[in-house]
Amino acid sequence: MRVVSLFGRRPKRVDVPRLKPRREAQANINRVDFAELTPEPIAYLGQAAYLQLAIFETLTHAVAAAPTTGAKETLSRVAGLSLAKHQALVAELTRRGKDSGEIMAPYAERIDHYARVTAGADWYETLVTSYVTSGLLDDFYRSLAGGLPGETALRVGAIFSGADGHDLIIAELRSAIETNPRLASRLAMWGRRLVGDTLLIARSALSEQSHPDEARLEPVFTELIAAHTRRMDALGLTA
Repeated sequence: MRVVSLFGRRPKRVDVPRLKPRREAQANINRVDFAELTPEPIAYLGQAAYLQLAIFETLTHAVAAAPTTGAKETLSRVAGLSLAKHQALVAELTRRGKDSGEIMAPYAERIDHYARVTAGADWYETLVTSYVTSGLLDDFYRSLAGGLPGETALRVGAIFSGADGHDLIIAELRSAIETNPRLASRLAMWGRRLVGDTLLIARSALSEQSHPDEARLEPVFTELIAAHTRRMDALGLTA
């Protein structure tokens, strides 16, 4: 199966969804639970597996474009971790007697489009794309895994709780920013632009049977953005 190249033209600006004040969100006692939003297992696994494949390709491009041999070696390790997640999710489909290619196919067009609009203009932006999108989506799918049945929830939750290599990406980006401080503002802006599209692709994965109103759904995404802010802080960048 072909996953589109994640390099391309710089995407149009995407506005991040506006969030209500934290106090107001916390006061909403009718907030929806992640488990209520989980799609049926096959749909969950198909979407999650294809997204990991797309993230893996982003990282392989970062490996190819890396400016040093050391960076290539480092990022190849991160790419291997993403590929391992994809393979583990495919194994869950195989366990159910499903053909992973057939199951992933319906989600390919939407995810390929997402890959195009989140493409980085250069190596540095591609690293930020890998870091931000994989972080947000791993958090999202780990939370949704709680709504899967029985042992599947435990196995899939473990897939998204394992090593992600983010510490290696952080080290590469911090080194680049220390060498060229002017990168900081550009990469911070790029990180902010990625959030809107990533939340949209996450929103599209929710169960078609559950249609909570936006007021109840909002705190779910507020938590994802809070975790994203911590990841940007780790880079020394403003979310």
